[in-house]
Amino acid sequence: MKIDNRIWRRTALAVALSMGFGGVALAQSNATGSIFGDTGTTGTSVRITNPATGFSRDVQVQNGRYRLSSLPVGTYTVTLLQDGKEIASQNVTVQIGGGVDASFAAATQAQTLEGISVVASALPAIDVSQVDTRTVLTAETLQKIPVARNVTAAALLAPGTVSADSRYGNVASFGGASASENQYYVNGFPVTNSLTGIGFAQLPFDAIDQQQVITGGYGAEYGRSTGGVVNIVTKSGTNEWKAGVEAYWSPRALKDSPRDIYYPMNPASAKAGQLFQDRSENTTNDITYGAYIGGPLIKDKLFMYLTGEAEKQSGSAGIGSNAGAGTTRTDETDKSHRWLAKINWNINDNNILEFTGMGDKNSTDSKSYYYDYATGQTGAFVGSERSKNRGTAGSEPGGNLYIGKYTGYLTDDLTVTALYGKTHTTHSDVALGSSGAPCPLVIDARNVDPSQQYATCWTATQVLAPGAKDDTKGWRLDVEYHLGDHDLRAGLDTQDLSSYSGTTYSGGVYHRYMDWSTAVAGGIESEPGYTPPATTPQYVVRNRIIGFVANVSVKQEAQYLEDRWQISDRWMAYLGLRNEQFANYNGQGQVYVKQRHQLAPRLGVTWDVFGDSSFKVYANAGRYHLAIPANVAIRGASASLFSNQYFTYTGVDPTTGAPQGLAPITGVRYINGSDGVTAPDPRTVAAKGLKAYYQDEYILGFDKTLGPDWTFGAKATYRNLKSIIDDFCDDAPFQAYAARTGTDISNARISGCYLFNPGQNNTFSVDMGDGTFQDFNLTKEDFAGNANGIGYPDLERKYLSLDVYLLHSFANNWYGKLEYVWSKNYGDAEGMLKSDIGQQDPSVTQDWDFPELMVGSRGYLPNDRRHEIKAYGYWQMNPEWLLGASAIIQSGRPKNCIGNPPDGYDRQGYGASFFFCDFGTSEDDFTKEFTPRGSQGRLPWTYQLNLSAQYTPAWADHKLAFTVDVFNVLAQQRAMSIVETQSDVTDPNHGRVISYQTPRSVRLGMRYDFSL
Repeated sequence: MKIDNRIWRRTALAVALSMGFGGVALAQSNATGSIFGDTGTTGTSVRITNPATGFSRDVQVQNGRYRLSSLPVGTYTVTLLQDGKEIASQNVTVQIGGGVDASFAAATQAQTLEGISVVASALPAIDVSQVDTRTVLTAETLQKIPVARNVTAAALLAPGTVSADSRYGNVASFGGASASENQYYVNGFPVTNSLTGIGFAQLPFDAIDQQQVITGGYGAEYGRSTGGVVNIVTKSGTNEWKAGVEAYWSPRALKDSPRDIYYPMNPASAKAGQLFQDRSENTTNDITYGAYIGGPLIKDKLFMYLTGEAEKQSGSAGIGSNAGAGTTRTDETDKSHRWLAKINWNINDNNILEFTGMGDKNSTDSKSYYYDYATGQTGAFVGSERSKNRGTAGSEPGGNLYIGKYTGYLTDDLTVTALYGKTHTTHSDVALGSSGAPCPLVIDARNVDPSQQYATCWTATQVLAPGAKDDTKGWRLDVEYHLGDHDLRAGLDTQDLSSYSGTTYSGGVYHRYMDWSTAVAGGIESEPGYTPPATTPQYVVRNRIIGFVANVSVKQEAQYLEDRWQISDRWMAYLGLRNEQFANYNGQGQVYVKQRHQLAPRLGVTWDVFGDSSFKVYANAGRYHLAIPANVAIRGASASLFSNQYFTYTGVDPTTGAPQGLAPITGVRYINGSDGVTAPDPRTVAAKGLKAYYQDEYILGFDKTLGPDWTFGAKATYRNLKSIIDDFCDDAPFQAYAARTGTDISNARISGCYLFNPGQNNTFSVDMGDGTFQDFNLTKEDFAGNANGIGYPDLERKYLSLDVYLLHSFANNWYGKLEYVWSKNYGDAEGMLKSDIGQQDPSVTQDWDFPELMVGSRGYLPNDRRHEIKAYGYWQMNPEWLLGASAIIQSGRPKNCIGNPPDGYDRQGYGASFFFCDFGTSEDDFTKEFTPRGSQGRLPWTYQLNLSAQYTPAWADHKLAFTVDVFNVLAQQRAMSIVETQSDVTDPNHGRVISYQTPRSVRLGMRYDFSL
């Protein structure tokens, strides 16, 4: 790209950034905003004052313009001064990460504050200083529209966001990316799940002052995300002591039951149309209590804010499938306790300190009982499961967070911010029998009548390893300097994430009973240390132990530079460059993946067409990187235990089903060499010079006002995923390389699976078995060197969208926003996850394990929703009554049929994992068809309408509020996800619904806010 020589002359920073380009937000610190404007020819300085806190700053006017950055969010009075005399004033609200235009075109029309009509909390219709795509929801808006009280529900109001697969918990997909590619911040510090990237720590919902959802074009200060950014600023104390209490209740009696699940009408299945799961009693009683207090410890100087909430959900968690005697019914109680404390200290007008503490503790207690579908009766108690700080797929990691932040306005032109934070989370997960002791996993596979099978008490197959925990610490330093027409910023950003995590079998061991003939057929006589028993036993038991547990870590560092250049009164350009370094460590503290100099150039431009913030055209382009999460190291790079051993037994525990009187008849066999002691050599875990996960993005859009109250706009977005990291487990490419180069690999130790960059040439370090390592430069042709001659496709994930919106600012007693998004999410890789099967292993999915799995993989991806309509708003009928509404309408998810391949394709025994399926009316009458991704139609459109009403009686001075919210008013329960795998043509589960829309429910609330 040719750079105009004038840019080289304007600033040395622009020279440094001219090596590349990309797209960004023009944000300040990710928890602050800015005020800027044009004073014309009047005024020598501008003063801003936050009346709520007493914070004040003055800045000199330069060439008729001014700008104040890194400001805490809130409402400010902006005053134009001429030689110290006030000549004009206006009120504006600073939003998180945004800029507000407070120009004084009419400054000469009044000479005193009393002569100016001041409108409190006024916002310009269009922020001409930004080129990103964002949605900002304030506490006031969140309180007035019907939305579930969690961060994800609010984020889903933003365009281009969709609910992720239900098997990942309550998380979202942004702009076609998988649900593990987002970043979440609270007061500038990341709270994303440090182990997997799925989910985040929660905070008390009413602690949110502003929630910003950035779905594209974010700035060089942001990284480690190829999806979206959710950025939250919490409330703070002010000069007025305020407090409040609240309670919300969703009674079980006012909830619809979720739909029962039936087997699909498969003509080849004996169970076609039969009941799979009775969910008629799957309803819960939900109640939430909360309170807050905030105010000045020292007026205008020192403020505190403290809030907390407790939530409890109890009821039936469901009955298992209609599968015979082993079916259970589960009752569950979920509890959450969250708190937040914040101290703001305005040391003086030039120095600010902020301290934040936050806690999120969640737990689940479930009790399971046998259930008989034939009689509809609940039977004896089986066992229980207790977990803390886990949630679905770890989507609610919980924990404690502490942040300290300093902001120094050292001069009118120089601002410095520094932040340090850390988190600590402990997790637990245990399955207990009726005796209260941990219950082992027991499977009775003997050829006996079900009524004669051994009793069991386990409720979970695998649980978290004891002592599981996550720790994060990080700091960042940002410096901003105003130089003429340039606002220059530079920063450093470091995060250290460590986790002790992994899984074990429930009770520590998996006992599998089998007939002696089954054990012989399975190869027991070839097991190491096999000793024939004295007499042939009728049954034996195989004990399997796993211990995929390790203390792993990831270190992430970044540096960035950016220059916002006010080219003219109407044109502004942004140049940014981010440089990131990632290092992943295994359980022995060894680096197994290291990436440096991950350059992410960014470029943005905005055109204030008429010069009055009424019409903005903007564009940006950029590159965004993502580190692989820590979980990859637990099974792929660290020591793990995976063993088998066979025994005869003399008895069985009547409660747990565990064998008694064990006598070994084989030695211990370590599967895949996983002995729990020996870790793979880090050189054999990943390709050499592994490229980071990264994506390029381009956005073009405009915003236009229509009179004083209306705004409309449109934007087009294109995202192209250029590189990912996943694993493959095929030794055929190494054999092809050996044949091509004449390399002897007879003694080489080829690892089971390697991390690599799919669709590219990769170089691997191979242990040759004699103490030496040799580089194998595998080409794309080598990867096709298997018996089928099939290679990997080029990586593809593309996202294209067109977003059109219409906004009515709050006027004439109502506010509303309507948005339509057309999008296309296409390719052969969802990203870090595999929603087709709900796989929860970021960056080590099944997809790329060997090439045949990728045949037919290109098509519409799981997060593709072609059409999306979102609307929300409220109407203040009178001072006492307010009505709110929100609606989300989306087209359905693409459907797949993933089954067994033609003969010879399944070289590693993956079974129903290929884009081939059987079609017919019986097991003996079927045809195998090629079923490329997304070729089986779509799930139905979904419609979600929520309504709310709020009554704040005048007799209580409008301090007391009664609320009612009705969610899913139309009682729509349409399929959101289904089983997409097929074992054979008779498989009764293929196409069976996994999740429907959340049923209709009612939430009753009461809130009392008062001043002390």
